Amino acid sequence: MIAITGGLVLDGTGADAVPATVLVDGERIVDVVPPDAPVVDVEVIDAAGNIVAPGFIDLHSHADFTVLAAPDATTQLYQGVTTLVTGNCGWSPFPITELESLKAGTAFLDPDHDWSWHNTAGFAALVEPAVNVALQVGHSSLRLAVMGGAERAPSPAELRQMQDLLREAAEQGAVGFSTGLIYAPGAYAEPSEVAALVATAGECGLLYSTHIRDEGAKLLEALDEAIAAARAGGAKLEVSHLKAVGEPNHGLVTAALERLDQARADGLDVGWDVYPYTASSTTLTARLPTWALGGGTAALLQRLADPAERERIAAELRTAELFDPHAVVIASLPLGRYEDCRGLSLAEIARRDDVDAAEAVLRVLEHHDAAVSVVNHAMSEDDVVTVLRHPCTSVASDGWILSGRGSGHPHPRNFGTFPRVLGRYARDQAVLTVPEAIRRMTSLPASRLGFDDRGVVKPGALADLVVLDPGQVADRSTYDDPWQLSAGIEHVFVAGEPVLADGVPTGRRPGRVLRTS
Repeated sequence: MIAITGGLVLDGTGADAVPATVLVDGERIVDVVPPDAPVVDVEVIDAAGNIVAPGFIDLHSHADFTVLAAPDATTQLYQGVTTLVTGNCGWSPFPITELESLKAGTAFLDPDHDWSWHNTAGFAALVEPAVNVALQVGHSSLRLAVMGGAERAPSPAELRQMQDLLREAAEQGAVGFSTGLIYAPGAYAEPSEVAALVATAGECGLLYSTHIRDEGAKLLEALDEAIAAARAGGAKLEVSHLKAVGEPNHGLVTAALERLDQARADGLDVGWDVYPYTASSTTLTARLPTWALGGGTAALLQRLADPAERERIAAELRTAELFDPHAVVIASLPLGRYEDCRGLSLAEIARRDDVDAAEAVLRVLEHHDAAVSVVNHAMSEDDVVTVLRHPCTSVASDGWILSGRGSGHPHPRNFGTFPRVLGRYARDQAVLTVPEAIRRMTSLPASRLGFDDRGVVKPGALADLVVLDPGQVADRSTYDDPWQLSAGIEHVFVAGEPVLADGVPTGRRPGRVLRTS
């Protein structure tokens, strides 16, 4: 038995901290007792001066593309994260029938996989991480498996096949269904296709997580589409990383929150999440008109080799509402002509090549097989604060990097999301209280997935726990120097096993693939 003594317990419900000793036997918490209660025959973890809280649950991760290569999940341990919910934005590494198309579509995530599975169960069997993983199945992955990169509506038979694959994923343990409606091929889906699949997700008891169709001027219309699909399909809705992109659209989150509040008042089970940064990170191909991506990566590269098609793409880029080459920075890309441009903006690359920014985009894509990820500085700090203040907002990272060392200029959210909320926004700026910040990372996201025995410190709950120093917890990763682990996380337990002890990873891998109850 383990006794975590001397700390202040924040139980994940938003209640104030109380001095207590947390007793752990095996994988569960067996009791929470007064600090002066005698404990004998136990291993003592001294948490004096620290907070003891449930392990953090990241509702929006893409770690299903990196966890097999980095199962120690170092970046997560140093943030206090004990559960990653993956398969977001329409992308999951299953089902597989068109392997090359799936590999090309997800290349911007830099997956290091052997791709030896075909379905949810096959992938889950290979996952042996330090932290827990809950799998969702992605709409784009379903579409690729059935239709390839076709830019059209599915036939009735193809839609039924996607629904069958979705049911199969649910039977094999998927906890959710996701869409990424700004990304091809998901962007080719009409609302009716999405609604039919959401109805199947609702039938299977899955969460519907969506990167909505527009986060700019049509943000509210995109929210309406998501709300209508969830309501008609009887599915719980999770709106991913709520934000308004582009300076003309800053402030729209207030109206978006009003829309979501009204949906809740009307009886819809809806939640949303946010990452605490004013930049996003995605694939560079997301800047292109969706028609240019029809048929997949190979077809895109063929279009770039055709002078007329290339100019058509460039012309649309030049007039795109949200294209700001000064704000888009190369994060990662394979070896090739522009490999030394990691960390440079598109505007800087254009100046170096003496071309306009649209041509710079196309050059970078064609020389790196379109496998380019970027950081896009396009959001408002005021909007981040507005969304964070809402009591229904969960904290999530939208990250995928698990290794503590690497190359390129990835988004700092991979390394610092949860400590940043605790340090910058709770402790330093009082945007929300520390107990409330803990709730947004624990019991709130757990409730979105029906995890009744996670996200809280109480007898009988799973012993996924974090011990942190409230005065020292902070993110250290920056846009210029991203490969910096967070500070202030002292101990992390997953199912009662220490995976971080005195700030050092133990190398243990007690994590499991979680299913909903």
